[in-house]
This record gives sequence, C-alpha cells and structure tokens, in this order.
Amino acid sequence: MSEYDYKPRGMYFEDFEINKAIVTARRTVTLTDIVNFACLSGDHNAPHIDHEFCKTQPYGEPIAHAPLVLAIVGGLQCLSGINDGTVVAMTGLDQWRMHLPVKAGDTIHAVIIPKEKKLTSSGTKGIVTFERIVKNQRAEIVQSMLLSVMYKCRVEIAA
Repeated sequence: MSEYDYKPRGMYFEDFEINKAIVTARRTVTLTDIVNFACLSGDHNAPHIDHEFCKTQPYGEPIAHAPLVLAIVGGLQCLSGINDGTVVAMTGLDQWRMHLPVKAGDTIHAVIIPKEKKLTSSGTKGIVTFERIVKNQRAEIVQSMLLSVMYKCRVEIAA
C-alpha cells in the first residue's frame, strides 16, 4: 500500500461521542434549487412554484420543499467528511418536523448531535442515532429530526 492509496477519513462507530455536536458548513438555498427539486420530484404544489398563490400565504413567496432541505443537509453532513468511507447506510428517520419555512436566499446548516449508539450483532458495525437540527442564518430552527445511521467499526467489537 502506498501513501497515495485511499484511506477513509470518515468517523467510525467508536469515534462518535454522545452529545458531542458536529456542525456542518452552510449552504444558501436558491430559487433554482426549489424549481429543480420540483421538476425532479414532480412536486409542483403551489407553495413551491406559484408566486401569486404564495403572496396570499403568511410566507409570501415560494418555499423550499421539506425533502429538499432534508437532502441539502444530508449533503452537508456528507461534505463534513464524517461519512467518508465509513458510512454503511441510513437506517431510520424519525420525528422529522418542519418548524419554519426555508425560502430562496436562506442559508442553512445542521447541528448533528449523537444521542445513542448501538453495536450490531456482527460487532463490525454500529448504529448511531443523531438529533439533527437544521438552522437558518438567523439561528432559527427550521427542521429537526432523529436520524439513525450505520457506520463501520474501526475494529471488531465483541457484541
């Protein structure tokens, strides 16, 4: 193995500390993101694409689809490097809540807090349950959820 071979830079199951927060980078949501997601998903509901309808609603302009925000913060988590070469699969999404709308021009990031760790029966993988809080540029919580993700173990652990 040479110094240029691939080495995972992600976090292993053992590396996550309960209640030790990981903060992602930020990303600004654009109107293009919203329109592209509507086209990709087929979700052309008025709150996302009909400017005139939106003027009659409290949010006043098109808002991002909730799954779009979920996807963006999933990407931000990936870009943080914690999943690189160590993530196996997402195993669950619970208590997903939308607290405030996300509009074009909002800049979001996620705070990811490990809340529970459980080793799988193989002893080679473990599931980390995170509280993932999505905030906008005003530090307002726009979404929250519990996300369970399976990671490789650095070494086999007796179950």
